[in-house]
Amino acid sequence: MILLDGKKTAAAIRSELSEQVAELATTHGRAPGLAVILVGDDPASQVYVRNKEKACENAGITSLAFRKPADVTQQELEDLIRDLNTREDVDGILLQLPLPKGLDSQACLDLIDPAKDVDGFHPVSMGRLALGLPGFAPCTPAGVIELLKRHNVTTAGKRAVIIGRSNIVGKPMAMMLWGYGDFANATVTVAHSRTPGLKELCAEADIIVAAIGRPHFVTGDMVKDGAIVIDVGINRTDNGLVGDCDFDAIKDRVSAITPVPGGVGPMTIAMLLKNTVQSYKGRVGA
Repeated sequence: MILLDGKKTAAAIRSELSEQVAELATTHGRAPGLAVILVGDDPASQVYVRNKEKACENAGITSLAFRKPADVTQQELEDLIRDLNTREDVDGILLQLPLPKGLDSQACLDLIDPAKDVDGFHPVSMGRLALGLPGFAPCTPAGVIELLKRHNVTTAGKRAVIIGRSNIVGKPMAMMLWGYGDFANATVTVAHSRTPGLKELCAEADIIVAAIGRPHFVTGDMVKDGAIVIDVGINRTDNGLVGDCDFDAIKDRVSAITPVPGGVGPMTIAMLLKNTVQSYKGRVGA
């Protein structure tokens, strides 16, 4: 069984980026810049933003934090995004979700310059992904593919079931897995809570990607021997953080699996940094 160690892999990516950023900053006079917008005081969002800021610091990327109170107006938030779109020291813009009630997150995401959309959520970014064109892919599914590549776990010709149809994970994950290459070219089924026969469907899958947000939703009898299991879920329970899969019931049957925590989560931040450096290189002509 291959343990798809996202923590170790993400550290290797950050180290590679750090060397690259140091060289780029010397050549072009500044480091890549990532602007992070945090609205309100949601504890989980606060943690996520701190982790992203720390990762930026470790990679030599300039982190620009814009913290706004929960009562910020839609107009004020949109004005901030418009300003960041024009700033030469900003290569990527990240709007931490979810936003407090009363704010239109999609309207804000739509305002972000696609050339700075390092989260990969803009309709232009999603459209380019669907068409197989170069662009920014959403960080979590991109992290999954990178994790598979670096462990040489191929997906070509395999049957994949993705549980969850969100714009952040499920839909882009499907598009990436049914694309082209050794780490794509899968036959993909996107399932969800209303999919009939989900247990039987998963039991026939060579690859299961669980992104449904329910602790231990995928049980041992839903996974066939030798399957590849990617657990995107992070659920807070009385016993700590657990994934959408019952790791202990599955690990001895699979050929590869991600742990929670320490699997997909660290890869998401690593791909955010990678996208930011990619944006910077495009802007400075590197």
